[in-house]
Amino acid sequence: MQFSVIFEAQLADPTVEREHQVIRDSVEQAVLAERMGFDRVWAVEHHSLKWYAHMSAPEVFLTWVAAKTTTIRIGHGVVCMPFNFNHPARVAERAAMLDLLSGGRLDLGAGRGGTEQETSLCGVDRGRTAREVEEALRIIGRAWQEEELEYHGELIDIAPHPILPRPRQTPHPPLFLACSRAETLTRAAELGVGALVMGFAGPESIALMRAAYDTARAARTPDCFVSTAVNDHFSVLCPTIVLDDREEARRVGTRGQRFFAQSIGHWYGGAGIPDEAVVAGADEAAEMRRAAEQAVALLHEQRIPVRPSATATFNADHAYGTADDAIAHVERLRDAGADEIMCLIQMGTVPQEACLETLRQWGEKVIPHFRASEGASR
Repeated sequence: MQFSVIFEAQLADPTVEREHQVIRDSVEQAVLAERMGFDRVWAVEHHSLKWYAHMSAPEVFLTWVAAKTTTIRIGHGVVCMPFNFNHPARVAERAAMLDLLSGGRLDLGAGRGGTEQETSLCGVDRGRTAREVEEALRIIGRAWQEEELEYHGELIDIAPHPILPRPRQTPHPPLFLACSRAETLTRAAELGVGALVMGFAGPESIALMRAAYDTARAARTPDCFVSTAVNDHFSVLCPTIVLDDREEARRVGTRGQRFFAQSIGHWYGGAGIPDEAVVAGADEAAEMRRAAEQAVALLHEQRIPVRPSATATFNADHAYGTADDAIAHVERLRDAGADEIMCLIQMGTVPQEACLETLRQWGEKVIPHFRASEGASR
């Protein structure tokens, strides 16, 4: 079992000053994560998604983090792989440079960045994003294993060119794909890349997603792999706030997740602007239920089918509470098939002090529990 922290750089009340501070706070959290025994930090790439994600240049953020750390792995995930966001050859160059400078600590994930807000910024054809992501992964896998990259595909042609520098890891850093649906998980397994899975729906849903991934792994053939280096790592998102005060942790965590759900709903589902105000003493569980009901009503109004995944971000049954509560939840995720727990701590309304304390509690109590149990089983 591995443990990581993921950064969206979410921001309530996004003034310039607060935006600058949240980026600096994220760096502080990433550096502390190494000291607390986490295996990896992940940083996303999104564009123009005010409130939800101000992490528009994760390659710069992660380079800064890599320079301030020595052992923790650097998860560049996900890179928006459609060509108008990032040309595949440029992704390969930047990723190799970061892998080299970090001493071979890089993991590279691919995603679509498929919101209308993002694609309209860079002129991305939304109808081609899935195909461009897959083709980009094939190009990147090839770029790092051949003297010169030459690619003639359905969507892009690249004449022979050397791709420089070469990464530190051989043949290249592990590759991942962001997965939120069963069909994406199936395709990730077929391509031979790891899965970065949204875990909001809970352990039961994760077990079904793991089963879909494993079924596809069992049936796949090597001719579909994007690289000779196959990665079958299954990483699961886990929202968490851990404090000595159980009720305070649940209140802070649920409030943060509600902001997350509302802000992602704003850009992905046309919902209203997220509720930025933090009201002292509010019944956050009730507010979460009310926000979920509003999301369902909006979907009905827009004649969009209400699937279980559509409201999963409003499910507040996560690792909120004491360290013992977090351990119990992680045990459920482990039993569901998670190879890695990606801790989502930095949510838009969560104070920096709560983020840092959560990292400490995980490092001092949660992670050692699983390290000890793994050692005993060996």
